[in-house]
Parts: sequence; structure tokens; C-alpha cells
Amino acid sequence: MNVLVYLVPMALGLGLTGLAAFLWSLRSGQYEDLEGAALRVLQDDDLPEGKPKDDASAG
Repeated sequence: MNVLVYLVPMALGLGLTGLAAFLWSLRSGQYEDLEGAALRVLQDDDLPEGKPKDDASAG
């Protein structure tokens, strides 16, 4: 039972730290553009200019 004296404040402290980090991320705009990141993944910007997109003729 004596260990609860240490574990309960540590659990509350970690919970409050997580809540503070979440609130900070909300205020700093981390969740403002959810669709933009999803669409950037689909863009083919990493392909070189002269190379075709799919190598179906390679063999």
C-alpha cells in the first residue's frame, strides 16, 4: 500500500503532462489541415522528370 503514495502522484503527473501536450498541439494548429497531409502523400513529386510513372515495358 505504501507504493500507492508514489504511483498515484506519478500517474496524475503523467496524465496532466499528456493533457498539456494535447492542448498545446491544439493551440499551435497541429490539427488544422488534416486533408492536406493526406493529399500530399498521393502526389508523385519524388519521380524524376524524364522517367515514366510505371515500367510495364521493362520486362
